[in-house]
Amino acid sequence: MQDDRLSSIQSASIQHPTPNIRDMIQIDDSTCWMLLVRHGATANNLQRPPRLQGRGLDDPLSELGVKQAQRTGAWLADQPIGAIYSSPLLRARQTAEAIAALHGRPIEIIQQITEADVGQWEGLCWDEIKQRHPKEYNGFMTDAGVNPYVGGETLQQVLDRSRPALLRLMSENPGQLIVVAAHNVVNRSFMAEMLGLPLRAYRSIPQDNGGVNLLRYRNGQVKLLTVNSVLHLGDAGR
Repeated sequence: MQDDRLSSIQSASIQHPTPNIRDMIQIDDSTCWMLLVRHGATANNLQRPPRLQGRGLDDPLSELGVKQAQRTGAWLADQPIGAIYSSPLLRARQTAEAIAALHGRPIEIIQQITEADVGQWEGLCWDEIKQRHPKEYNGFMTDAGVNPYVGGETLQQVLDRSRPALLRLMSENPGQLIVVAAHNVVNRSFMAEMLGLPLRAYRSIPQDNGGVNLLRYRNGQVKLLTVNSVLHLGDAGR
């Protein structure tokens, strides 16, 4: 069962045609719909290999990242968005601003959904990490839920601080469609739990820059409906 679930997740980015949110949701007073967005790309995301950026790096969006944020905003321009939230980091705020600009809504900063503290691995690529910290690297790759970034958080700690905030935002917005601009590790850890997957499987959940996930909150229960919608990015996808 788990293998089938992972296979389904890995192919979830392929959607035809580009979805219209209005066709996928039914807003009523008992339901909140959340669009959980990964921020657009930064220079670190675009490097090959990419370099880790947690809460310690606060770089702006790259030129491509700005385009991704704008494409996401344009896709959501005619959607009935009731509130917009963001991580405090610049890359998430710029993504949220591109969406908010088309709705005339303020952005509320949520500290608890900032990206993971990656400690001493900030700014390094995985090959460098493996060379410098082989034991810790192997532990992290085996189970990041319990083995931390050196000097930083485990994924369980990320989930423990971000989950209550995300659930609160949904519970406080019945009858609304809301947008939350967050991060790779925050999104993956939350969705792993929603899917009933162990945190060690978080890498199996795709999260492209500018990708959008749709969740429904009803009667205290959360259901993840789509993972990593990216067709709205067009040639700005990666």
